[in-house]
Amino acid sequence: MEEVKNREKQSSEVNVQETVGEMVKKAREAMKIFYHYSQEQVDEVVQAVAWAIYKPGHAESLAELALRDTGLGRYEDKVLKKRRKTMGTLRDLKGAKSVGIINIDVAKGITEIAKPVGVVAAVVPSTNPGATPANIAMMALKGRNAIIIAPSPKGHSTSQLLLNYIYEEFEKIGAPKDLFQILPAPVNKAITKELMSQADFVTVTGSANNVHNGQTSGKPNACVGAGNVVSIVDRTANIEETARKIFLSKTFDNATSCSNDNSVVIEAAVYDQMIEALKRQGGYLCNAEEKRQLQEAMWVDGKRNSRTLAKDPIVIAREAGFEHPNAQTATFFMVEETGVGKQYPFSGEKLAVVLTVYKGADFQEAIKISKKILNYQGRGHSCGLHSTDEKHIEQIGYEMDVCRLLINQVQVYGNGGNFNNGLNFTLSMGGGSWGGNNIGENLSYKHFLNITRVSRIIPEVIPTEEELWGNYWNKYGK
Repeated sequence: MEEVKNREKQSSEVNVQETVGEMVKKAREAMKIFYHYSQEQVDEVVQAVAWAIYKPGHAESLAELALRDTGLGRYEDKVLKKRRKTMGTLRDLKGAKSVGIINIDVAKGITEIAKPVGVVAAVVPSTNPGATPANIAMMALKGRNAIIIAPSPKGHSTSQLLLNYIYEEFEKIGAPKDLFQILPAPVNKAITKELMSQADFVTVTGSANNVHNGQTSGKPNACVGAGNVVSIVDRTANIEETARKIFLSKTFDNATSCSNDNSVVIEAAVYDQMIEALKRQGGYLCNAEEKRQLQEAMWVDGKRNSRTLAKDPIVIAREAGFEHPNAQTATFFMVEETGVGKQYPFSGEKLAVVLTVYKGADFQEAIKISKKILNYQGRGHSCGLHSTDEKHIEQIGYEMDVCRLLINQVQVYGNGGNFNNGLNFTLSMGGGSWGGNNIGENLSYKHFLNITRVSRIIPEVIPTEEELWGNYWNKYGK
């Protein structure tokens, strides 16, 4: 019996290797054609992918299918996300050079020539099975790479529909269809791992396990994981405006994003005012017993209960057994907390329309609390500040170990790029060394380029010893 099992396992492994190997082979053949495309032709391919998801009716169908098969998020927000992220990303890519000579520095004698990184393996989460593949594909194709998507099992149907839409557009422009592929169902850990081992470059957006697998795949990678966004509200904030922004951030797509606000730290001087303002946005403040009920509904044996994961507020209210009429009509829930860490599960990322509320005696204590939260989970990702005090804005920029610090913004909109800030549009955000990531910036097309730097001889520039050490000698002697 054991021998039969071993043979079956070996056969399965061979099948996985052959399946992935054939896909990678097709991708490389498509890249041979793609490599000779002009910048204009490459940009046309990128436009085709963008139109495949943006085209009227497509975003809606993808959102409907994603919600049906994953059970995560909110239909209207998924449609908005797909359209908004696609338009923003295409705006960022329009006019950018990614083919051939992309820069000439005459003074330094350096000419930069862009080339592909190769076949890209992109592991995408169930929270965004349509938007993330399209977003990453646009960036990878901008660099004349081929891309193979490894979707989550529940998100496979959505990714497959996106593939069909993209192939319709590729047919119009005559682009090789194998530039964009998706692993066949059923997707599992074995075939995903095999894809990462055979690809040239790996990008992972999602769970800690998937990110770890990507980072230990032995391939160059840009893998980004979970966030745990915390925002500070100081005594100078515009209370009503801030409450509205936090509400929008907390509730967007039922909190499926790594950029949704998870916690808010409010300065004591405006704490009561802020709580009331959040209530006016539909927030329901749980009492001690309701907080206990909610915790039991959200975690079972220390693990997140899928029945309350990225669900509508009414579903969470029912699962928690809330009886108060206001809880039945709430847009989100608030729980007051003082602790941080494993013993305080509300201090971490929740993927639910639940906002954890902390009170800081003053601005300095608010920063200390926020640091504790991020050091527990989400360090390096992002945080926010709602304030009109320029000194506070400057101070927090120096003190917080995050790659994105948004001032007076809707965190979930702004972290991944917005039309009213300077961050590039993306659905994958690095946390730098703080978050254990290779990248700290927002994922962009530049991460999918290899650059050849051609160096020419220039007139020598040799400094004198005095120029290099003069100030040191003057201070300490030779």
